[in-house]
Amino acid sequence: MTSETNRRKQKLTVKDLITVGVFSAIILICISLSGGPFAMFPALTFYFPVGAALLAGPVYLLLVAKVPKPGPIFIAGLMMAIFCYVTGMHIGMSIGYLAGSALADLVARTGRYRNIKINILSYIVFCLGGTGSYLAYFINPQAWVSRMSEKGTPQEYLDTMAATVNHWILISMLAGTVLVALFSGFVGSRLLKKQFEKARITA
Repeated sequence: MTSETNRRKQKLTVKDLITVGVFSAIILICISLSGGPFAMFPALTFYFPVGAALLAGPVYLLLVAKVPKPGPIFIAGLMMAIFCYVTGMHIGMSIGYLAGSALADLVARTGRYRNIKINILSYIVFCLGGTGSYLAYFINPQAWVSRMSEKGTPQEYLDTMAATVNHWILISMLAGTVLVALFSGFVGSRLLKKQFEKARITA
């Protein structure tokens, strides 16, 4: 009887889905605002995930606090994946956000969605999903360029990318994403301390 009750509590209600939808949309907006400007310039596009991690941390943590159940994190990642696909980004970006959000959900689940440090770690994993397209570039640059050329990306943009890329960019992109996501999560934990206390989120 107790296990059945617990399963029911873990299911998303209509109210939960509305909350998840609203917060997922805000996360998408935050990522677009802080990461979008980097993607506009070919010499800076590899730093999209670094910029994208800056603003969404507090919103992400508040989402997990308000709906501490399996699902919301993946839904947020799914919305990002759909947005990336619709706006013509490389398929690696959509795959990255789907994989990143699924892993982020598993990480948050280890703390039952109520441990702030683990939730911040979950946010870092979520943000690393935004590196998917660029990891695909490093794995196979020619296939990546060919695919984006078919999608209508200007050749000048692609040539500038190729001229500026090096393996230090890969390292700085990954390290920068982790550090900025950690900073955003930490700031969010300070700003939302009272909200976490109400939701019984532990340190």
